[in-house]
Amino acid sequence: MTVPSSPPSPPSPPACPPVSRGNARSARRDLADAPLLVAARGGRPSRVPVWFMRQAGRSLPEYRALREGVSMLRACADPEMLAEITLQPVRRHGVDAAILFSDIVVPLHAAGMEIDIVPGTGPVVAAPVRTAEAVAALPSLDPAQVSPVTDGIGLLLERLGDTPLIGFAGAPFTLASYLIEGGPSRNHEHTKALMHAEPRLWHELAGRLADITLAFLTAQLDAGVDAIQLFDSWAGALSPKDYREFVLPHSAKVLAGVGEYGVPRIHFGVGTGELLTAMRDAGADVVGVDWRVPLDEAVRRLAVPGGPAPVVQGNLDPALLMSSWPVIEAEVRRIVAEGRAAGGHIFNLGHGVLPDTDPEVLTRVVELVHSL
Repeated sequence: MTVPSSPPSPPSPPACPPVSRGNARSARRDLADAPLLVAARGGRPSRVPVWFMRQAGRSLPEYRALREGVSMLRACADPEMLAEITLQPVRRHGVDAAILFSDIVVPLHAAGMEIDIVPGTGPVVAAPVRTAEAVAALPSLDPAQVSPVTDGIGLLLERLGDTPLIGFAGAPFTLASYLIEGGPSRNHEHTKALMHAEPRLWHELAGRLADITLAFLTAQLDAGVDAIQLFDSWAGALSPKDYREFVLPHSAKVLAGVGEYGVPRIHFGVGTGELLTAMRDAGADVVGVDWRVPLDEAVRRLAVPGGPAPVVQGNLDPALLMSSWPVIEAEVRRIVAEGRAAGGHIFNLGHGVLPDTDPEVLTRVVELVHSL
């Protein structure tokens, strides 16, 4: 994939609803020297920062013990449990950031939609959204509906010390895919069919979901998170043309809507090697890269002639954490070396921690990254 001489300008995002600042400035801690925040802003931190997607989860025995008999959505709505789960990998691994324990469907559920997270399957929607009537019936999100999340953030700010807290949300396309398909999908056939056959309805649905996502992120930012990550887990199923036409305007609306907070905005998807420049154009400060594209090649694709060097996050294949330590060490060293081509590099996996990963291996990876 070649870098165009002049990258295309992103579509102008639709007007965003007013952002309620609340006590955001007083709530947010002064962590200007935190390695993750320095790297995310294109600076040179004291060490290469590292955190892992799904670092709080089934790979940790303490997580499994705490979650026993408690549903995912119930855990996400319990401020004390949410805070404790978020803290567990920080204590155990010494990572450079905590990521809020939540799920991308939490704001949909909080707004009143009939959606559940089924163990072994994922999010399942009671009634798929495929008609104009169903789209018109979608609720909006009142920040008060996610008060358990913001209460949990308040607890975390008291307990995290100088470790940054990353808030997150699902991007409109991925949320729409769950709603249209009724659950996880391999081919996203209903989603793509609606997108092309009824583009006006698609944009109405994606726009409403962008508003929900923006409201959820705004609530987290007002509560004091230090960075945000927008997950577009299924965007890799799309062509660059379809992404720019059907997805980019809505992700841009979300990322622009949180821009005034001045915190780093990370954008990540799986299988998005051909979409990296479009994800940059959506307004990301940091582009997450999965394991399919080497970081130095991702930097080449993301570079804007005459502009600052791109900031990237990634990208160890999570499956390799099941390998021998010499294999893992060699891969970590390679990725850190490739990341030096970037304006800033946040070490991470190319997707989430797999449930059977040995926690001790994750701790060793953190120690190795910090030593390089």
